[in-house]
Amino acid sequence: MHAAFFLLLGASLARYLLRHPWESRSPWIIGLSVALAVLYTVGPVFGPHATPRRLVRLLTVVAVWVVLVVLAPSFAWCAVPLLYTGLRALPTRAALALVALLTVFVVAAQLQLAEGGFDPNLVLAPPAVAAIATAVFVHAERLAARQRVLIDDLVRTRRDLAATERREGTLAERQRLSMEIHDTLAQGLSSQQMLLQAADRTWNSDPAAARGHVRTAESIAERSLAEARRFVHDLTPADLAEGGSLPEALRALAERETTDALTVRFHLDGTPVPLPDRIQSALLRIAQGALANVREHADATAATLTLSFLGDQVVLDIADDGRGFEPGTGRAPGVRGHGLPAIRARAEQLGGTLTIESAPGEGTVLSAAIPLESP
Repeated sequence: MHAAFFLLLGASLARYLLRHPWESRSPWIIGLSVALAVLYTVGPVFGPHATPRRLVRLLTVVAVWVVLVVLAPSFAWCAVPLLYTGLRALPTRAALALVALLTVFVVAAQLQLAEGGFDPNLVLAPPAVAAIATAVFVHAERLAARQRVLIDDLVRTRRDLAATERREGTLAERQRLSMEIHDTLAQGLSSQQMLLQAADRTWNSDPAAARGHVRTAESIAERSLAEARRFVHDLTPADLAEGGSLPEALRALAERETTDALTVRFHLDGTPVPLPDRIQSALLRIAQGALANVREHADATAATLTLSFLGDQVVLDIADDGRGFEPGTGRAPGVRGHGLPAIRARAEQLGGTLTIESAPGEGTVLSAAIPLESP
């Protein structure tokens, strides 16, 4: 549009000089043309927002153009770029008033230049063109305003979504840490407490047994310390971090959990296949949590860990001969804690399922099935 203005201004000046080689008003025409070009360049063409200074410059440009049209009607067509400049820089009502003023001068100039009598097109065409141009511009501005609103909403929505994802990630990480602490440090501390209480009760009557309880508590404390250090590093279970496979880690877990009151055995079914680290970690944590529940709540004398590789999935079964409970309640009567919910959450996070078979007095079987191609 700016290029069109200078092109029309130059063409109008050239037309005037060709039609009027030189006359008394020619210096004024040339001087006003140069002044109009300078004012248009440094005036309202830069910046779409109406400010007092820009409004003054725009009115100055229009005033110079009006004088030019009075002196030389051929400069009337410079009104088209001025029309768009006014629509862009002024509020809607002020811009419409400017359009009307420009249109009046264009019609007057065309009538003055007309040859051969009155021509209705010279009166009707400029207002029609001005009306169409104004309508198109106003409609485009409204569409642009709506688009800006939509873009702002989209940016705000993306910002809110990112904040929500960060919050959900934080909550998920907290839940994961809660389960890790419950299945390792908390269970280790609980076992140490029970062993030390047993040692205290038998300290005088059976010193050898008491010392055995203390040594076992010391071993558990050592494992808990290793887990705590592993938390600081990368939260990988210590048994797996030491380079062992999942079957080896479960076998070592069964040996550690075996006491005089509870015998834990491990059984491997099928041909082992390499498992992703997150599946190995989750199954080991599930076994630790389940055995902790057996030790603290089931009053069992025997438990079995069975790891089965079934082609498209790996299944971990934890069975005990304890007192059992109603599976619908989610935990044994009187038991409080996060054991079963944490175990179920671990299985579901890997796209797996947790099945519980139990009845009062009949023991319990927990079965965690994880697909080998989890989502």
